[in-house]
Amino acid sequence: MGSSVNASGVSLLRNVVLVGSNGSGKTTLFEHLIKSRVPAYRGDKADPERAAALAVAAIKVGSVTVTLLDAPGHPDFVGELRAGLRGADGAIFVVSASDGIDAATEALWQECDAAGLPRGIALTKLDDGRTDFADALDSLQTAWGQAVQPAYVPLTQDSKITGNLSLVSQSVHDYASGTRTRRDATADELATIADYRNALVEGIIQESEDDDLMDRYLEGGELKEEELIADLMKAIYKGNFYPVVPVSSLDDVGLEELLTVIKNSFPVPARHRLLVSVPKNGVVEAAEAEIGDPDGPLLAQVIRTTSDQFAGRLSLIRVFSGSLKADDLITVSGRRSLFTGRTDPAHLDHDDVEKAGPLSVPDGVETKPITQISAGQIAYVGKLSRAETSDTLSSRDKPALANPWKLPEPLLPIAVVAATRNDDDKLPTALARLAVEDTTVRVERSATDQTILWTMGQAHGDLLLNRLKNRYGVNVAQQPIKVAYRETFVAASAGLGRHVKQSGGHGQYAVCNLEVEPLERGGGFEFADQVVGGAVPRQFIPSVEKGVRTQLDKGVLAGYPLVDVRVRLVDGKSHSVDSSDMAFQLAGSLGLREAAKPGKCALLEPIDLVTITVGEQYLGAVMTDISGRRGQMLGSDSDGGHHAVIRALIPQSELAKYAIDLRGLAQGTGTFQREFHGYDLLPQQLADAVIAAAKENK
Repeated sequence: MGSSVNASGVSLLRNVVLVGSNGSGKTTLFEHLIKSRVPAYRGDKADPERAAALAVAAIKVGSVTVTLLDAPGHPDFVGELRAGLRGADGAIFVVSASDGIDAATEALWQECDAAGLPRGIALTKLDDGRTDFADALDSLQTAWGQAVQPAYVPLTQDSKITGNLSLVSQSVHDYASGTRTRRDATADELATIADYRNALVEGIIQESEDDDLMDRYLEGGELKEEELIADLMKAIYKGNFYPVVPVSSLDDVGLEELLTVIKNSFPVPARHRLLVSVPKNGVVEAAEAEIGDPDGPLLAQVIRTTSDQFAGRLSLIRVFSGSLKADDLITVSGRRSLFTGRTDPAHLDHDDVEKAGPLSVPDGVETKPITQISAGQIAYVGKLSRAETSDTLSSRDKPALANPWKLPEPLLPIAVVAATRNDDDKLPTALARLAVEDTTVRVERSATDQTILWTMGQAHGDLLLNRLKNRYGVNVAQQPIKVAYRETFVAASAGLGRHVKQSGGHGQYAVCNLEVEPLERGGGFEFADQVVGGAVPRQFIPSVEKGVRTQLDKGVLAGYPLVDVRVRLVDGKSHSVDSSDMAFQLAGSLGLREAAKPGKCALLEPIDLVTITVGEQYLGAVMTDISGRRGQMLGSDSDGGHHAVIRALIPQSELAKYAIDLRGLAQGTGTFQREFHGYDLLPQQLADAVIAAAKENK
């Protein structure tokens, strides 16, 4: 069994997440970094889950343990990306030199900037002939400023990268022989180093705010390598200096240099910043947590959850403070409503006491059992049956609540139905497990009685359907999303409800005269008794109303609920023997249906208030698209950061695929929120199609 990480051991940990867009070479880099330390590793097998999930590996770099997190690059799997950012203390942005920085990577950089997260840049694909290092560096600095500086410059031979020139040590890491060797730089190589070194040194000294070193530098004094490395660490720690390392994963060029930067210059876990929510005078306030003390109170967060029908639930956690042993009793807390403002049936608020199961830590790409985990570690805890992704684990005597990471709403709906009766029995449990594992999933029962799986996009939806089938053995079929239309009267009308049956013996007799008129939108339903002279006996007035209400639920045009009407009972007839409660219920129902004459009724469609945020350069395209969706613009504004914020009223029927369409319009950077606004008349041509379809189905 492995031992715990003690207080001094916290300084020997580095937790780093690799982020970057699809095609940047991020996962290839992750795999080759593992191979550089695990010679027997042959690479991960092709698996649709691999590209969608946060991958974890731990490798040794000298005496330091580096835990690498490979975050998905596809925007559909932003939940796993956010989890990776929470678990790590620094990020390596993997950027393809030939493809540049896409809008999604740019947005993520700004997000990390706001959080002060330390960053470095791994520059890939420099040897594909489409760009050179100087141009690629210029693009990075144009996007992210002059604090982006190379720590190494690629050494090329016949357009092939054969090594790196170290700007700090002014030596060469040469891979030309197939094995990395360190040698002195030639005169030409020293000249290349000199072209880049001054900007690096000045940037390091300036961002580390080392006045003594700056004075010596300006006076032409000697700067020792260890002094520069120490100041580089300070500059990176502050989250405002970003070293660039050229890498060529296929030839392993730059792998050791990147690991050296991580080991020497990236933050130890005690530097992590985490907000926790603390009750104070009846109000919950955010406070900065104390991080990094293995002897402090336990504070950890679940950053990923997987479940197996045989092994149960497995929680990947980041320990921020304190220590945990197997079989310890701990508090497991999840209070999403505190941060979202609404209750989620799939993630109910909870505070539970649970016993920690077996503990293990990443070891290469495998895991090894361990007796205790401590501050700074990323580890696995088994058998926490109530723990969900983003939940907080804390000590029983000092419970805590770590603020969850921010996530966009899942806005692509998929309607699913069980394929067989057996699947129908298993579906609710399987959907609940999906929601526990993935914070970006929402499951709901819609107003049209469909089971809706809200997802982040098409790839996310496909993955979830695959999990239902292959992991949980549940086969489902997809259905078109049903829109929750409503029916209403648009003009006053009248109807005669007559239910008379004589078939020998006790008959049925009820007649009622109804007048119907529309109410204003949102007016609901009103029923008025205006019968005079006892034409309808008092005991049957409620029966007429009940029959009308029953028909309201069924609708009169296409089977959708009827709303915003006033119904008056003005006259009727009864029979002393054959009239009954049921007869007048049926008469009331028939009277409402008879009043639904051509031109008197219409369909209403649900309208959402949609708030869209996009780059200002996409404003015109998005507004044109809104018009094409029968949307009503309410206005647009700027958020002060080169983003336009658009508010519009858009029919729900036009939003089913908007999560996909907006991504295309705004090149992956657009986000939107939607909330129900109300109902409005559906254009007649569209209403006719809905009514015809309802009749055909009936």
